[in-house]
Amino acid sequence: MFFVPGKHKDHGLPYNPFKACVLPRPIAWLSTQSISGVCNLAPFSFFNAFADEPPIIGVGIAPDSREEGIKDTLRNIVETKEFVFNLVSWEQRTAMNESSKPASADVDEFEEAGLEKLPSQIVKPPRVKGAPVHFECKLFKTVDLPKDESGKHYTLVLGEVVGMHIDEAYLTDGMVDATKMKPLARLGYQDYSVVNEVVQLVRPSA
Repeated sequence: MFFVPGKHKDHGLPYNPFKACVLPRPIAWLSTQSISGVCNLAPFSFFNAFADEPPIIGVGIAPDSREEGIKDTLRNIVETKEFVFNLVSWEQRTAMNESSKPASADVDEFEEAGLEKLPSQIVKPPRVKGAPVHFECKLFKTVDLPKDESGKHYTLVLGEVVGMHIDEAYLTDGMVDATKMKPLARLGYQDYSVVNEVVQLVRPSA
């Protein structure tokens, strides 16, 4: 089957399969803080790492459906230049999903999702207690991605990781153990996956 993006319904597909074909995707559970001090927490599924020296992560943030057209997370990052990535584990899947609920800028999603805050070491936004990994990040740059037919666009946020927290309970012989963490991953539609098994492939030499 071949089709041009956006023309999936012409081929009998009820939903756009793009995200269902780019899988699994890690979830960027981002905590930010407004310039007035209100904490925000929200998950984003267009996320990955792009470099490790220095470590750079990137998050694609969709335009908001409200009139101002910008999500609280993006506004906070642009205004404060800081954010925290919290890794979503299987145990916190329900809280993560709860924090995706649309809310006004004056709502603290930590409180709405029943989550406790942990202080960060370098940046102001707090961390999610119980998350096995946290990256404290400083904004590197934002990139406006192409506009859609309505004139709206995603924004790519690139952040430099300036501090890392790893719960030592998830280390085995000094290495991160994914089977202990059980990180949650995004699939397509309303579907998720969890890492329960790891297969090692040794890269061949030249």
